[in-house]
Order: sequence, then structure tokens, then C-alpha cells
Amino acid sequence: MTQTPTAKSPSQGQASARFTVPDAHPMVTVLGSRDALLRVIEKAFPGTDIHVRGNEISTTGSAADVAMIQRLFDEMMLVLRTGQPMTEDAVERSIAMLRASENGGADGPETPAEVLTQNIVSSRGRTIRPKTLNQKRYVDAIDKHTINFGIGPAGTGKTYLAMAKAVQALLSKQVSRIILTRPAVEAGERLGFLPGTLYEKIDPYLRPLYDALHDMLDPDSIPRLMAAGTIEVAPLAYMRGRTLNDAFIILDEAQNTSSEQMKMFLTRLGFESKIVITGDVTQVDLPGGTKSGLRQVQDILEGVEDVHFSRLTSEDVVRHKLVGRIVDAYEQYDSRNGNEQHR
Repeated sequence: MTQTPTAKSPSQGQASARFTVPDAHPMVTVLGSRDALLRVIEKAFPGTDIHVRGNEISTTGSAADVAMIQRLFDEMMLVLRTGQPMTEDAVERSIAMLRASENGGADGPETPAEVLTQNIVSSRGRTIRPKTLNQKRYVDAIDKHTINFGIGPAGTGKTYLAMAKAVQALLSKQVSRIILTRPAVEAGERLGFLPGTLYEKIDPYLRPLYDALHDMLDPDSIPRLMAAGTIEVAPLAYMRGRTLNDAFIILDEAQNTSSEQMKMFLTRLGFESKIVITGDVTQVDLPGGTKSGLRQVQDILEGVEDVHFSRLTSEDVVRHKLVGRIVDAYEQYDSRNGNEQHR
């Protein structure tokens, strides 16, 4: 995209700029169907006038806003050149990343285009990739460290991205098997009251892991891989006494492990293996008086070499927008009322 020089009005700090979109990119890819992407930008910068004529986009407003919109369009063009379409959600996240960078809230060289175009694994025409800066750093940390913790609220992609990295490692032959586990702790329901055999009772606890696998692999191949032991899905109790070599191991819902269970799991690590532990310390379902292993392990292992903690927030929620607002509302309620609801 080419830009004209910016003209500023010193007295009011106003600026204007024009951007020319290359003919190779239809304007609908830049502005969105029925100008949906343009409306997202206008809403984010209400004090700036944005006009479109042909393949030219002109902006007038504060110098800071005009400069940021210029950066935003540059990032959008970089994404579009990869063949990936821009969405309303991607534009909103790009604006948030640029503002965080502008305010000094994000360090490092990552740009929105780098975050939004990092592919992890593709399956059936669908590509899984990080959507926020923290998610990209979480994915990068999994590549760099042997033991990784992904800690954050529901919907931040902790487990889903870890599963994608596990599938990527299996397909590229970095590991020979994937082991998925989580504690079978009741969340307000009694395990014993569920019908069926032990495996049938445990299955509902492991179902989210199966669902993620079906998004990333050919569903017809999953039973075959599980029968061969290439993919194993089992409750945490089944890990005791084992040494797990040449494997990508994911412990999900780790906030529901006891201190003893967490230590037991971490010491299963074998050669050529990688461990990712995910959980949300605000959603502990353990009986009263039992300390969460995930809460304790942060004090024990913080700073230990080759162990990394990635912390995600409500800004990294990639489910429905309302989920992020719900997470924030609960955090505000807890800060106002302390732990009174537990008492």
C-alpha cells in the first residue's frame, strides 16, 4: 500500500493521510463485505474521518490516530498477501495489539501480521493459528521449553493450542505418540452416579480432548491411532508409575490436581518428551481444604530452567465476545466481595 505524506496542523495536532490499495487486492478484501471491516475501524477511532474513493482510503484526525490507522492498514495488507482473509475479529485484535504496543504494554518484535499468520496445523481446509499476542507467545514457548504451563480463564485457547502443537509434533515425527490426560474430579456432579463401566464413567471428563482431536485429525484415523497407542487419552490416575519417553503429554484442567498429583505427573517426564500443563486457577473443583497443585507449582517451579509459565487473560478469550465480558465481570465481583461466596 502506498501512502501520501502526512500533513499536520500544529495548533490542533491534526493530521491527514491517503493510502492506495494495490490493484491486486480487491477493495472488498480490505473493507469487508458491506464495509464490515471499515465499520470496525471507524468504531475504534470515532474521532477520525475515514473516506474511501476507488482504491484510495483517506483519513483525517489526530496525528496519533492517523498514524495508528496507517499501521493497521499496513498490517492488514501483510495478512492479505499471505492469502488469509481478514475478519472483523482479526481487525479488532490487530487494533488491540497496536494499542498495547503503543502504550508500552507489549514488548518484543511481534506485529499483528506475525501473530495472525502463524500456522500451527491444517486439517480439512481449516488452519489453526494463534489469534492474540499472548497466544503466539504461548505457542512459541511450547517450541522452546520442555515443560510449559498455560494458565488463564476459559476460552483463551490453552488446551486447544496445546493440542494443535501436539498434533504438529506427531505429524512431523518429533514425537512418536500423544498422551492426553486430566483429573477425573467432579464439578458439582457425582462420578459414581453416572451409568456404565469405569471407562464410560470417565469418558465425559475426557470428551473435550476427543472433541479437539476431531478438529485437527481425520476422524476416521483417530480410532486407529488410539488402538495402536499413538494417541492415548486417560485419566491422571493412570499415569502413576510410568515413564513417558518420546511423547507429547498434555495435562488439562490441572487446577483440579492435588499437590501430590502434580508432583507425580511432572516426574513422569522421560527422554525426548515435552509436557504442557493447562488450567484456570479461578475454577478449582477440589473438595474444601485440598490445595490446588497448579496454584502451588507456580511458587515451586517459577524460575527453574526449561520450565515456562504462560499466563493468558480475558483479552485472550477467543470464544464468543461475551465470554471475555463474563470473565471480567466475575473477576470484578470477586475483587469486591473477596471470597465471601465460598464462605
